[in-house]
Amino acid sequence: MTRQNKATHITPVGGNVFSDLGFSPKEAARLQAKSKKIISEKLVIKESLMTELSLWIDEKQLKQHDAAIILGISRPRVSDVVHKKTVKFTIDSLVDMLARTGKHVELSVR
Repeated sequence: MTRQNKATHITPVGGNVFSDLGFSPKEAARLQAKSKKIISEKLVIKESLMTELSLWIDEKQLKQHDAAIILGISRPRVSDVVHKKTVKFTIDSLVDMLARTGKHVELSVR
């Protein structure tokens, strides 16, 4: 049995996937703006959590290897946290790491 995967359309970088899905230009622009806002808000949350983890590592004067053991992740993942590579982490995983440090994360919705 042969398997054929054929992409019929790829949205270019910077393109609007909503336009490509057939939404009207006005609706596609609205949906894209809403999507970008949500993504931006999530990135701010991730960066904030990563900053807290980085500060904890500095305050405890931990080497990345030692921090990795405490956080339950690999040493390269600690480097990713310190360098704020947000796309590599979920908010949930960052909250879990902070819990392992003894810190408590509170959520505020406005």
